Amino acid sequence: MPELPREVVLGLDVGTTAAKVVAFGVDLPWRWSTEREYPLHEPEPGHQVQDPEQVVAAALGALADVVATTGSDAVIGISLSSAMHGLIGLDAARRPVTPLLTWADARSSTQAARLRADGTARRLHDLTGTPVHPMTPLTKLAWFAENEPATCERVRWWVGLKDFVLLHLTGELLTEQSSASGTGLLDRTARTWAPDALAVAGVEADRLPPVLPPSAVRPLAVSAAQVTGLRSGTPVVLGGADGPLGNLGTGATDPGVLGLSLGTSGAVRMVVDAPPERLDPALFCYTLTESTWVVGGAVSTGGAVVRWAGRALTPDLHEQPGGHGVDEQVLDLAASVPPGSDGLVMLPYVLAERAPLWDPDVPGALLGLARRHGRAHVLRAGLEGVALQLSLIAERIDRAVAPVTSVRATGGVFRSELWTQVVAAALDRPFVLAEAEEGTALGAAALGLAALGRAASPVAAVPLLRDSDEPEPVEVRRDPELVAAAAATRARLPRLLEALAPVHDLLADGDA
Repeated sequence: MPELPREVVLGLDVGTTAAKVVAFGVDLPWRWSTEREYPLHEPEPGHQVQDPEQVVAAALGALADVVATTGSDAVIGISLSSAMHGLIGLDAARRPVTPLLTWADARSSTQAARLRADGTARRLHDLTGTPVHPMTPLTKLAWFAENEPATCERVRWWVGLKDFVLLHLTGELLTEQSSASGTGLLDRTARTWAPDALAVAGVEADRLPPVLPPSAVRPLAVSAAQVTGLRSGTPVVLGGADGPLGNLGTGATDPGVLGLSLGTSGAVRMVVDAPPERLDPALFCYTLTESTWVVGGAVSTGGAVVRWAGRALTPDLHEQPGGHGVDEQVLDLAASVPPGSDGLVMLPYVLAERAPLWDPDVPGALLGLARRHGRAHVLRAGLEGVALQLSLIAERIDRAVAPVTSVRATGGVFRSELWTQVVAAALDRPFVLAEAEEGTALGAAALGLAALGRAASPVAAVPLLRDSDEPEPVEVRRDPELVAAAAATRARLPRLLEALAPVHDLLADGDA
């Protein structure tokens, strides 16, 4: 066991599938991490939910696991990150009435489509910085108002995932500007609940938590201290949303530097000092700190395309001895096909898609399918399709925000050389792999260190929590053949999407 630091700050990252806690040494380079998983349920098509009590239990358990190693006296504070766009209804006793509706829950597609059709979506996008989409609590609330009025009568408080975790940590019901900025309900300039958005959602402001800055601090409640082994009163920094904090933790905070995260889903974001007066329709604008924002876009289908393809196209593949699993075998098949997939193009919309179209009903498609194509071509086209969607968002940021000078990428898919090469080629800018495993937790801890007065700013706090002996990330060499293939397909994508629109309408008519 290496020497333990005298002081540590804990970054608690509550994600879509697991709660992860990383302890960062403040007085010497050191870290320790653990995580606890929880399931995602689909009780019916389009519904993606979780048990909020299970999520909290995992978060508290992960904290206890880390404290068992660090000891409680060493912990100077906890700072939080969480997945965005979740919604939970609580009763007057602050107990869940509904499950946690995650960002992937698409039940409110009808409400989102209606708001886009009548022009309300564009107005709300300018007001809140959040595109109107089924992911957002705004459209989820509208769905509840229209479909489950009895549930609405039982709900006293509508809260997000972070808010519910903070309730169990501090005993207070509150939220912070970073997570609130992803609800579609927050005025992005005033940073207060927006009356116009609340009216569309059918909810009153007094049924939502008060909005505090990300750097706000509250004491750890006695009940949470007893469960985790921490000292009662330990400072809890409210923190921020996982996407913006990912930029901070991976060092993608300078002008022109694009932060790219790619796991099950994906996103590209750039930090700005002021929110744009009028947003590009393809982009969101969320709060990072009291003085910085991120502008970018997210895709619902990222690395998930491999799991989808593994189920749909490779039922004969099974786990092999030595840990060579189905995902790896799928990637091996994809790598056997030349760049460009012999002309096959996939629009990989297997989940309710987000940027750059923000249309959850747009169908996925295989275009250019011919006899020469086999399942390996489909697999590679899926990877290339995801990479190209990310590149389209990067182009919008380049035009609407600032020229993109480099990319810092993070995420589990980049353990794959194929994913790394395909994405780097599609972005075609200087591309480095940043710290993948702990970037979001590091961002939370850095924000926390600054909030506790131990660093001049969150950006200044990041190097204090890193090992100075760690080598700098190495730029990925971009394969010219892959770059050329990606550029050729990307040039055709806007026209392909335009041509697909009538097909989308015909398919929708068939559903009706």
